[in-house]
Amino acid sequence: MRERSSKSWLLSVLPGAAWVAIFFAVPLLFIAAISFLSRGEFGQVERPWTLTNYKQLAGFGLFGFEPVYPMILLRSVVLALVTTVICAVLSLPIAFYIRSLSGGRRAVALVLLTVPIWTNLLVRTYAWQLLLAPDGWITRLASLFGAVAPGQGLFPGAGAVLTCLVCDFLPIIALPVYASVEKLDPGIVEATRDLGASRWSVFRHGIYPQISSGLWAGVILVFLPALGQFVVPDLLGGARTVLLGNLLQQQFGPSRDWPFGAAIATVFLFIIAAVVLLYNREKPQKSSI
Repeated sequence: MRERSSKSWLLSVLPGAAWVAIFFAVPLLFIAAISFLSRGEFGQVERPWTLTNYKQLAGFGLFGFEPVYPMILLRSVVLALVTTVICAVLSLPIAFYIRSLSGGRRAVALVLLTVPIWTNLLVRTYAWQLLLAPDGWITRLASLFGAVAPGQGLFPGAGAVLTCLVCDFLPIIALPVYASVEKLDPGIVEATRDLGASRWSVFRHGIYPQISSGLWAGVILVFLPALGQFVVPDLLGGARTVLLGNLLQQQFGPSRDWPFGAAIATVFLFIIAAVVLLYNREKPQKSSI
């Protein structure tokens, strides 16, 4: 019986493992190998094996240290973190408000929350160009408060990129947060209030432990794609806001520097793996508070 169960287990696992190995692990190893090669005179990938690509990404080039690429990496991480924090903060009142609605109104609210996701990301980004243009109503409203000079637009710039990213990823984090809020036990919250806890203590000890799984799942769903975003910074940021995704596209596109692009992709994958491992490590601790 044990041999049969082990064979059936292998037969069920092997197709999926082979699929992952062929279409995921092997290409990643191929990219990692290219990152240690050199760019030829005409853009081809050739030997010798070298660490120059990683040194260049760290800022060490032919003319000494230039913090261009480290600043792009830092800018990408900071923008992704700010986007994630804003989306996480805004998702909480949205989730609690939807939970407070009745059955029919709650369904309508959930549909309205997911409507932006139905629209193509490229279409939404072009729509933000119109809204943030010099003659857009958002820009006119901002000029009344002195946030922008009359006749100037809110894009290109980091503010336009951040605004679009928050609006794009807010529904993505709000849905898992709502799924956790919907299962919230109000008795625990009332118990913390009866014990004389402050509002912050009520949230920290009565609410947060119950919604931490959905909240942190949403954080991962926002931070990782925001870190490698390409379309939004390219259309709303311009040359002022070059991020990791733009840099990666340039190397595999106009620059034809595949080894350097592979080094960027490898570092990006290591960042993603570190974030996921940190999430898996901290998740049991957070959910058991």
